[in-house]
Amino acid sequence: MVVAALAIAITGTVAPAAHAAPSSSELNKKIEKASNQLEDVVESYNKMKIGLKKTKDDEKKLAASIGPAKEALKVAGAQMDIIAASAYKTGKVGTMNVILEGSNNLMDRMSILEQLSRNRQREISNYTATTQNYTQRQAALKATQDKQAAEVRELAARKKKIEGDLEDLYALRRAAYGRATESGSRYTGDIPSVAGNAGVAVRFAFNQVGKMYEFGADGPNTYDCSGLTSAAWRQAGKSLPHNAAAQYSATRRITRGQLKAGDLVFYRSLKHVGLYVGGGMIIDASRAGEPVKHRSIDIMTPYGYGRVT
Repeated sequence: MVVAALAIAITGTVAPAAHAAPSSSELNKKIEKASNQLEDVVESYNKMKIGLKKTKDDEKKLAASIGPAKEALKVAGAQMDIIAASAYKTGKVGTMNVILEGSNNLMDRMSILEQLSRNRQREISNYTATTQNYTQRQAALKATQDKQAAEVRELAARKKKIEGDLEDLYALRRAAYGRATESGSRYTGDIPSVAGNAGVAVRFAFNQVGKMYEFGADGPNTYDCSGLTSAAWRQAGKSLPHNAAAQYSATRRITRGQLKAGDLVFYRSLKHVGLYVGGGMIIDASRAGEPVKHRSIDIMTPYGYGRVT
């Protein structure tokens, strides 16, 4: 009954009550399917985090730009007051009391200012433009802040779903193998000698073998797939976005025959990525409940290949 209930939670299908519990092979297929679905969500989560960072950067820029705009508005307002006072003293405008009485109606103020001499027109235009500029910047900042708040809420909702899916996945594994997760062991073989930055990335990846998968993680103790490849290349001084699809866009296209250690291998329509380490092998953070592994490039059909430049 537990296995059937878990199958419903993960796959959405009902196991017939009369049938025997699924075999280890069947459970393994369910785990693989659920793991792939979960990784899809994880990579979407990572992509959203990239977008959220950009939103925060945009917010900082807008906030910084409002300061100068506000100061310019203050200066322009002071200049307008000088114009108004001058006009009043010379008697050029008989209805200047609208300004002096502190009217907040911009149209009233501008109507009076239009009567001023033409040699003041530049200052008046500056006031109008600065007021509009400041208002537009405030509106842009508010829109950015609203967008960021919506993204934060969406991130929280996705995170909660991922955590729930993980628990179901671990329960399936426990039912199949008597344990929730697969324990990992460090790589003890020879690490190939690779020159340059690629060598730094490859050596780093070998030293992460055995560490566990964790969604959204890029080290130092846990990783997801794109977190591992970005961390490896970060050690070599290269910045890669924490998302498999974004890494595909950030790398140069190569063929399988051109593969060299340090290149990236992409799978499942850009939902998974591993680091090629030579000899037909990759190192990748495979899936929830499993460790970083050193394994064949043909774990599944590759989608494409990328070289960090």
